[in-house]
Amino acid sequence: MSKRTLRFVLLSVFPLLLCNSSIVLAQWEPDVRLTFDPLLSATSYNNAWCVAASGDSVHVVWYDSRHGPGTWEIYYKRSTNGGTAWGADTRLTYDDSTSSFPTVAVSGPNVHVAWQEMRDQNPEIYFKRSTDAGSTWGADTRLTRDTSYSYYPSLAVFGSDVHAVWEDGRDGNSEIYTKRSTDAGSTWGPDVRLTNGPASSSIPSVAVTGSNVHVVWSDYRDGDLEIYAKRSTDGGASWDPDVRLTNAPNASMFASVAVSGANVHVVWTDQRDIDPEVYYKRSTDGGTTWDPDSRLTYRQGSSLYASIAASGPLVHVIWKDVGQGIYYKRSTDGGTTWDPDTVVTYSSSIVLYPSVAVSGSKIHVVWWDQRDGPSGNVEIYYKRNLTGNSGVQEGVVPVHASRLMPHAIPNPFVNFTTLPGHSSELFSLYDISGRKVGSYKGDRVGEGLLPGVYFLRQASGHTKSLRIIKLR
Repeated sequence: MSKRTLRFVLLSVFPLLLCNSSIVLAQWEPDVRLTFDPLLSATSYNNAWCVAASGDSVHVVWYDSRHGPGTWEIYYKRSTNGGTAWGADTRLTYDDSTSSFPTVAVSGPNVHVAWQEMRDQNPEIYFKRSTDAGSTWGADTRLTRDTSYSYYPSLAVFGSDVHAVWEDGRDGNSEIYTKRSTDAGSTWGPDVRLTNGPASSSIPSVAVTGSNVHVVWSDYRDGDLEIYAKRSTDGGASWDPDVRLTNAPNASMFASVAVSGANVHVVWTDQRDIDPEVYYKRSTDGGTTWDPDSRLTYRQGSSLYASIAASGPLVHVIWKDVGQGIYYKRSTDGGTTWDPDTVVTYSSSIVLYPSVAVSGSKIHVVWWDQRDGPSGNVEIYYKRNLTGNSGVQEGVVPVHASRLMPHAIPNPFVNFTTLPGHSSELFSLYDISGRKVGSYKGDRVGEGLLPGVYFLRQASGHTKSLRIIKLR
């Protein structure tokens, strides 16, 4: 559907949202294709960021099979002007074995990359760094030396402190391990085992601010996959006990963590609602206590592989929707409320494993995309948002809060909201697609609704609308 057709449908079918409102122009720029080789170029799982940004420098890593089927190498690409233009592909690994699942982190001119590699007959974690913002690269550093497997690294950096986490099989089942460098990757301390459960712990994600390090992962110790968290408040020298974050039927998996000040933000894929959906949880006291789970997605079909980034009160989440494309959601109040979903890229081709990074007001997203040919030709794509605005939401035009009447108290709400002075009046409620979902009196609006964004109109025929948000 073209933008002109979509606007006609909105004007014809759902005029109440357009009354006394203005259209917010989308701030997402066009997709940019970063790779052009004839074979596969792939990004990693959402636990490991494949894009990192510092100022106007944007750094992207992926693994690439351009040197022949079955031969994967780690590649790197950078932009020095905030994503406007991109340099050439840089090959980081040269061993004949498979190198895969890279992750990148940046602090000033220091760019850090980790990945898993088969050169030692079993998968081990390797590391490489640049001290000049990606212009040149040092030698490979082998981080693990066990006889089993080391999988799925994730990196985080704060100043000169670099933290690596990964999934490790040396103890007979998968456990989470970590390693740190306090001199920007020049030297590394010993491996530290973080989990000691009776079942598998897998696919960790790490975030750091100051001396506070936060790790999340999927854990099978409870007979079902759940999300667990662990923190260190002394830069990784010691660690608090494991904290179970989810307690719902069916699997909770593929967690991603971000931190900004005392706020710790976690997203994951959750199957408690039959179709996989993206869920969110936060701590506002550095991981001491945690708020209840919040469901972020409500689209039909699967929502998978969410990646999260945070800067001050702004929280950005990106994910893949099955059969739809890449979607985005943000919070401007530290995760208390969330804007509606925004389509970043919509394609009938296969898209997977998006990753998001933030620098200033700029949002940077990368993913792998099959739009350019058959399954043997998957490429890396990039997209940016220069202002941090959500843009046009799917199927809805926002209404200015100053023009909404009557007022709802509270809004956002948990159980229901009220409309003072209109308690006996009847209101019609619509979801963000314009579909009427019910009628309510003004004293208990929204009771029994699923969490989400809704629009309320007086049933007596008034055309002004009120946006209300149910949190959970």
